Amino acid sequence: MGSMALLARELGFKVTGSDANVYPPMSTQLETQGISLMQGYKAEHLQPAPDLVIVGNALSRGNEAVEYMLEQGMRYTSGAQWLKENVLEGRWVLAVSGTHGKTTTASMLTWILEYAKMEPGYLIGGIPADFEVSARLGNTPFFVIEADEYDTAFFDKRSKFVHYQPRTVVINNLEYDHADIFADLAAIQRQFHHLLRIVPSSGQVIYNGDQASVQQVLDQGCWSEKVSAGGSFTALGAQETQGDHWTYKLLSADGASFELYLNAIKVAQIDWQLTGTHNVCNAMMAMIGARHVGVEPQHSAAALMAFQGVKRRMELLAEIQGIKVYDDFAHHPTAIKTTLEGLRKNAPNDTIIAVIEPRSNTMRLGSHAQQLASSISDASNTVWYQPEGLDWQLQDSLLATLPASKVCVKTQISEVIDTVITQLKNDVEPSLKAADNNIKAHVVIMSNGGFGGIHQQLISRLESVFNDL
Repeated sequence: MGSMALLARELGFKVTGSDANVYPPMSTQLETQGISLMQGYKAEHLQPAPDLVIVGNALSRGNEAVEYMLEQGMRYTSGAQWLKENVLEGRWVLAVSGTHGKTTTASMLTWILEYAKMEPGYLIGGIPADFEVSARLGNTPFFVIEADEYDTAFFDKRSKFVHYQPRTVVINNLEYDHADIFADLAAIQRQFHHLLRIVPSSGQVIYNGDQASVQQVLDQGCWSEKVSAGGSFTALGAQETQGDHWTYKLLSADGASFELYLNAIKVAQIDWQLTGTHNVCNAMMAMIGARHVGVEPQHSAAALMAFQGVKRRMELLAEIQGIKVYDDFAHHPTAIKTTLEGLRKNAPNDTIIAVIEPRSNTMRLGSHAQQLASSISDASNTVWYQPEGLDWQLQDSLLATLPASKVCVKTQISEVIDTVITQLKNDVEPSLKAADNNIKAHVVIMSNGGFGGIHQQLISRLESVFNDL
């Protein structure tokens, strides 16, 4: 919604907005762009009446602002519908979808097109480091959008991405998520099938060929050109001859160097600053999407080697005497696991401390509770925060599954953020005081929210300890 506000402002509208618990970097971006932000959802925020109310999917009946809007007969629409009518119609939309990697892949794809001087428009849920803002209209027909399967609004329960009219669709991967609105994986797959129904026959569907869950979506019907991608060239078996297939070969265990192959022919080598096989896959998907609009792999590879990443995706916030503090958006067991795995391969002998807030609606419902123990296997220590409103107890579920998962990771749980910070300080203080500068520790803070401002609080506490030495 914050990114959408930027597009509306660029179109010449006066834009204001209401939200609850807004946190950086989006809050900072809105302030910088001169967009007025009001805290909470109050009827008075709709006085005087705006010409149009764009309703986000976080709002439901019973919300004060929603009830006032309906009672006053105000003109309203959903964010996705507004995008379709005001931004996307008549454009070549490249939609990046999937359970994981949407923001990063969409940012990579946008940067590749920008590097190729194609001046694309884009709307991304995060803020790419290569751009000043998370959305812009652009100067050409090409528009990259992060395409979310979450529902549209309280009055439109279709997935948001069915409004986007894409010509290029990327399906990174597909797992069960959003337990608050989807009963099972099949319900999510049905929404992806609806997405494929609106891709023109001259369009292209780029999909993860190694995941049966994605293939099952295509089996329901696909009327467009298909391009598959996966970690193993033989993964598709008999499917290999039905279209182009991309794969990768790691040149370093952490994914900092790799080769890409199209139908078993090497087309590019990338040496970059990102790590993790998940980012290698994200890069591959972005390059395929760019190729569909005319950017050759070698040019895409050059762009990605200059790619600076995305805020809140393993973003290095500070380094204090060898202690690195990162901010990461991971909020699903698979995302937690792949992020820590990538860091472990990059730093095999260092201490890695994961600080995790299970904040998403799916996490709050406990749908992934049984997978959490195995997701932290590459960490040295974990500190978990039990947020208010969690429908299950970390103490009971997480600690009970650790022995069965055979994961030997020191695990601490707290319901108080200040206690979490104290635990972290105690864990890394020996490294701060060590005379051996080769001793390294990495603190990865994982949450899809503001986490009570823990990032800067921890950095300030560590700086204080170091300054006192």
